[in-house]
Amino acid sequence: MKKNHFSQTITVFQGRTAPEEGNIVGYAAIINTLELPVPLPNRLSLISTKNRRYEKDGWQVFTPKHQPEDSLYKHLVFALKYEGINLLCFKCLFNTMTNDEVIELLAIEPTGQYSRKIWFLYEWFTGTTLDMPNLGVKNFVPLLDDKLQFTIEGQRSSRHRIINNLPGTPEFCPLIYKTPKLQAHIEANLANSQNTYLQSIHKDVLQRASSFLLLKDSKASFTIEGENPGTKRALRWGKAIGQAGSKDLSLEELIRLQQLVIDSKRFTQMGLRQYGGFVGEHDRSTGEPLPDHISARHEDLEQLIDGLIATNKQLEASDFDAVLAATCIAFGFVFIHPFVDGNGRLHRYLIHHILAKMRFSQQGIIFPVSASILNHIDDYRLVLESYSHPVLDFIEWETTEDNNVQVINETIDYYRYFDATAQAEFLYDCVLDTINNVIPEEVNYLKHYDDFKRYIDNQLEMPDKLIATLVRFLEQNNGRLSKRARSKEFKELTETEIKDLETQYQEIFMSND
Repeated sequence: MKKNHFSQTITVFQGRTAPEEGNIVGYAAIINTLELPVPLPNRLSLISTKNRRYEKDGWQVFTPKHQPEDSLYKHLVFALKYEGINLLCFKCLFNTMTNDEVIELLAIEPTGQYSRKIWFLYEWFTGTTLDMPNLGVKNFVPLLDDKLQFTIEGQRSSRHRIINNLPGTPEFCPLIYKTPKLQAHIEANLANSQNTYLQSIHKDVLQRASSFLLLKDSKASFTIEGENPGTKRALRWGKAIGQAGSKDLSLEELIRLQQLVIDSKRFTQMGLRQYGGFVGEHDRSTGEPLPDHISARHEDLEQLIDGLIATNKQLEASDFDAVLAATCIAFGFVFIHPFVDGNGRLHRYLIHHILAKMRFSQQGIIFPVSASILNHIDDYRLVLESYSHPVLDFIEWETTEDNNVQVINETIDYYRYFDATAQAEFLYDCVLDTINNVIPEEVNYLKHYDDFKRYIDNQLEMPDKLIATLVRFLEQNNGRLSKRARSKEFKELTETEIKDLETQYQEIFMSND
């Protein structure tokens, strides 16, 4: 194996300013030295010359005693011990190595836990069985460190004496780091908080709220895509959302849902793309693509979607957190971007599907997370770009005759093995916002509406349809009835009645209770 020098002293590393001068180590040193086509991890590791250890601005700073020997193996050991598992880095590293080179690497510490982890990963990725004897059934160690990353219960591999607790398959396996924010969200048991709140609501109000929330969520999902659907189209998609979790996920089911999303199929190829794809703009003068995100190659789509579906099945059957599972599958889907159109709405549908399937919400009410995403649309774009933009640097593409993109290098692994931590934090924030704001606002609105209607029923004989019109007009005019409404729809009302209605509306709907 070629001898390389991995550690180097830096103050700035590939555009990132270090908190102090030190030696770059771990994954960053490996990626940099071997020129692996991998985006840098979100957290980098640095050995300080000072005797202090801390974290700051995406850096883990270690003391001199943590400095590894300057070899590939020892930097891998450091990474596994302190940085967790970066599947994309390992996969790209293994792509550069022969079986004999891997065996030579493992021979440094043949039965050490980190050698066993590297050995397991190599055979897990490649399906190759190295010429090495099985180790037996004693002293198993977990592959992922559950203090650093989220895991599933896992299965034992007696060959490697490893517990495979990866939350996915070799075909699709995003990973999520344990951060203070995610730990706090999970410990808060938001699903239980939501269900306790929903149980306190009268069933009639809850049923009506569910219907309104479905429509609201459907419209929000279209609005995020820059579309303004008619009510019928939004209702149709809302009905599909309402059935989320009732069917198993499959390619056929995804195509069925795409057909519900796309209103006109005359100009859109349905099913998996048969050519390249990107998200972005076209140059106004030349028409050439200006991508913000490049979709997976169409040749890889069937393999990627099969992997995503297999991982989804594994997660649904596991003890993995439902919101984290929704993150991996839903964001993995939108990064792959398998369809010509409808990807964004199906991505958000998958959030509904997994939360329902894994019983995050047990009250028969679909979780209207798209409404919260719309309320945080800038953060949503940033969290999508936090994946797409770093990967763009490693995708080689050409402009096609019709000003699309054609990817000319192997890119499948970028869509299989990504760090989904930022996406998980975003989705959990939206879940919390939905529980604390979106659902209560709709429930409170219906309670206020019922109180206002009850007042009208006691004072005036007014049809329900006209009451709904009255409320809409008062909403639109800050609690006042316009001159037009007074002279047309509500010309039968006296000035005293109008004043009383306005007062009641303001007290019921606009008070700060």
